[in-house]
Amino acid sequence: MDFHLDPPTGVGPLRIGMPRREANTALDSLRDPTALSPSDRPGQHIFRPSGLMISIHCLHDQLQAVELARPTDPGDRVLFHDVDVFALPAREVVGRLRAHTTIEADEDDDAAFLAPDLLLSFWRPFEADDDPAEEQGHYFTTVLLARPGYYDTPAEAEERLSRNS
Repeated sequence: MDFHLDPPTGVGPLRIGMPRREANTALDSLRDPTALSPSDRPGQHIFRPSGLMISIHCLHDQLQAVELARPTDPGDRVLFHDVDVFALPAREVVGRLRAHTTIEADEDDDAAFLAPDLLLSFWRPFEADDDPAEEQGHYFTTVLLARPGYYDTPAEAEERLSRNS
C-alpha cells in the first residue's frame, strides 16, 4: 500500500486536527485484519505486515502528528511527491526533497532533517551515508508529519502567532 505524505494535512485517512476518536478509527482502518500484530496499541500505533509502524500523537483531544517508521519489506511505501522516503538512501531523499521544499539538517542531530515549512521531520539513529550495509544510518528510520510549529518553544509559538496576525 502507498502512503502519501500530504503536509500539513495528514497521511491517508489521518488528518491533523481531527478529533482523537476519529483519529483512533482512522488508525484502526489502516490495520490489515488478516495479519494483526500483537504489538498494536489501539489509539497509539499499529504495525502493518510489512513492518511499517504508524503512530498517532494526540493532545487536547486532537491529532497533532503522525509518525511512520520504516517497513522491513517493500509491501508498503511512504511517499512525498515521487520520493519513497524509506527506500532511498537518506542523502538522496534530502536531495530530491529540496526540489519541493526547504529541508535543513537538525542543529542538534546530524542524522536528522526537517522541512520546517511543511513540517516533515526525518530521523535515523546515526549518519552512515556511504555504507548501505548500515541500514539504520544509511536510510531514514522515521518520518513525522505535523503542522508547522509543532516543535516550537512557547517563545517561538508566540512569535509565529504575531507574524501570522
